[in-house]
Amino acid sequence: MSFIRSVPEELAEGETLNMYRRSKDENGHIPNMVKAFSHRPEVMNAWSTLLGSIKKNMDGRRYELVTIAAAKELRSSYCMLAHGSVLLRDHFSHQQLEAILEAAESAPLNDTEKAIMQFAAKVARDASSITASDVETLRRRGLSDAEIFDVVSAAAVRCFFSKTLDALGVQPDTTYNDIEPRLRARLAIGRSIEGQ
Repeated sequence: MSFIRSVPEELAEGETLNMYRRSKDENGHIPNMVKAFSHRPEVMNAWSTLLGSIKKNMDGRRYELVTIAAAKELRSSYCMLAHGSVLLRDHFSHQQLEAILEAAESAPLNDTEKAIMQFAAKVARDASSITASDVETLRRRGLSDAEIFDVVSAAAVRCFFSKTLDALGVQPDTTYNDIEPRLRARLAIGRSIEGQ
């Protein structure tokens, strides 16, 4: 599940207990990613606040596409599975999401979305390689400077969360086994799902 021992639910108190309760109410269980923050629940709270401030300025579909592009570049199974699940629930079919992950011509994305995903992947891969020309490409696609900032911040904040989980050896929850097997294999590109 993780390289570090999390605070057991029955021993949780204070902010950790509050974090566990909120998570259990929302998810029906306490996900492994939440347990990973059990020693520092204030970091999870700060992360949630930061993430909320980024997401509130973005269309939900755009945020999820940016996030999955960054997570793919980071080889984060947990984030790929989590955000792939959101894209499946709210925006795409299994076949459409597979096409997006493969960057296939049949991917149901417009040229702006494709450019945004390529840009987000580059931010996650090597932000120092971003050029003024890369930014100008997004401007030509109609993004304002504020929207470009949103794309950058959404991709960059994914680096913190994905790298924290992977460095701690946090495995994705078994609930992700419900995803269709072929698509699940395309999403679980780093650490394996718990129990596998």
